[in-house]
Amino acid sequence: MAVKPSKKASGRGALRAELVTQLEEALALASAAHAATVAGATHAESKPENDKDTRALELTYLARGQAQRVVELQAALVELASWSPRGFSDDDAIALGALVTLDEDGDERRLFVAPSGGGNQLAGGVQVVTPQSPLGVALLGKYVGDEVELRGRRMEIVDVA
Repeated sequence: MAVKPSKKASGRGALRAELVTQLEEALALASAAHAATVAGATHAESKPENDKDTRALELTYLARGQAQRVVELQAALVELASWSPRGFSDDDAIALGALVTLDEDGDERRLFVAPSGGGNQLAGGVQVVTPQSPLGVALLGKYVGDEVELRGRRMEIVDVA
């Protein structure tokens, strides 16, 4: 008999899928911006008119930064493609894949700990945090009922799913 995934587990899978979609869209935009910048940098009108004209050089620097962003997004997508978030209970320590609810003075926030895509907002107001982020570092290894402090703000962990 096959075991059905819990609603919480399928919810994490849906969050992962939504994050992948957002990163794919960001990659498409970044790739298009990079291509446009490269075209602008190499266009005949970008040829310097004198030794003080740095338009083409500036576009080259911009293109380099955009290329780095494209590579970062590609790596994030590869990482997410091979990652499957596991299930958690209130007795488990927070780790990669956890869906965490924090309470800060009566205001609740939901966070999804993912290997990449930090800062993205997902369905239901869920914010993505990575293990490398300050909040991710503060959360890893903590349990329901623990408090975390970040930049003078105290938050209580009220749920881990």
